[in-house]
Amino acid sequence: MKTPVLNINQFKESAPLNDVYINSFSNHIQRNKDIIYKPHSHNFYLCVLFTEGTGTHEIDFNSYSINPGKIFFLKPGQTHFWKFETQPQGFIFFHSQEFYELKFLEHKLHSFPFFYSNQNPPVLELAPKKLQEINLKFQEAYTEYLQTNLLREFKIVNSLNNIYIELTRAYTVDINLEKLNSPNYSKILEALENLINTHFYSQKFPKFYADKLNITTKHLNRVVNKTLNKTTSQLISERIILEAKRLIVHSQDHLANIAYTLEFSDYAYFSRFFKLKTGITPLDFRKKYF
Repeated sequence: MKTPVLNINQFKESAPLNDVYINSFSNHIQRNKDIIYKPHSHNFYLCVLFTEGTGTHEIDFNSYSINPGKIFFLKPGQTHFWKFETQPQGFIFFHSQEFYELKFLEHKLHSFPFFYSNQNPPVLELAPKKLQEINLKFQEAYTEYLQTNLLREFKIVNSLNNIYIELTRAYTVDINLEKLNSPNYSKILEALENLINTHFYSQKFPKFYADKLNITTKHLNRVVNKTLNKTTSQLISERIILEAKRLIVHSQDHLANIAYTLEFSDYAYFSRFFKLKTGITPLDFRKKYF
C-alpha cells in the first residue's frame, strides 16, 4: 500500500478557484478529520499558520512542536500528519505550482528558502508582533477567497505572494544572505536535488550526478559542503533513507521487497545500510509505527 496522495479537489467545499484552497484551520480539520490525521502526502504546496493550539506535526519522520506563532511549509511529495493536544486555530492555504508560477513567470516557488531545498527546515516561529501582522495577511487572503469579486484570483495570488515575501524575510533574518544568494551554487544545488530525486533508486554514487551536471565530483562536493556543510554522498544517502522510511511505514510490503524496490543487492545489505544511517534496523523502525 502506497502513502495516500491527497488532491486539492478533495478539500474544496463548492466551486472555488482552480488549484488553490484557503480556510481557517479549525474549519479545515473539522471538514477533513477523516483524512488529515493519517500519514499522507500532497500534490501541492501548503502553508499553515497557528495562532492557538499545541501538539506535534510530523513531516518526513521529523517531529516539530505546534504552538502559537508556528508556520509550516510543505512541498509536493512530503509525508506528514498532525497530533493535537489542545484545540488549534489559525489559517491554512495550499495551491498548485501552476497557480503561482503562471502569474509570476519570472519568479519560481523554489526561490523561497522554505521551498528551495530539502535541507531547509519546513518550520518558522514568529515573534508575537510579527504573528499579528502575518495573521492579518492570512485573514485578508481568506476573506477574498470567500468572495466572488472582480479580479479575485489575481488578488489572491498577490496576497499569497506578499505572505511568502514577509515569511521569507522572517525566515532569513539570521541567515548569511551572501551565501543564500550565491546564484551559481544555488542552481547547482537545486539541480543536484532534482537529479537525486529522479535517480536515487539506481544511482547511489556522486560521480553520476557530477557527470550529469557537467562538473567534477570534487567541485560538486565543494558546492554541497559550502552550502550545506555536508557531502554529496550524504545527500544521496539521506534521500534513500527517507524513501526507505516512507516505504517501511506506509506500505505493507515485506522488508525484502522494499530492499529490492530501492535496488539493493539483498536485504542484508539494505538492513546494514539502514542501521548504519539511523541506528535502528528496518524491522525495529516499522515496529515503532505499529
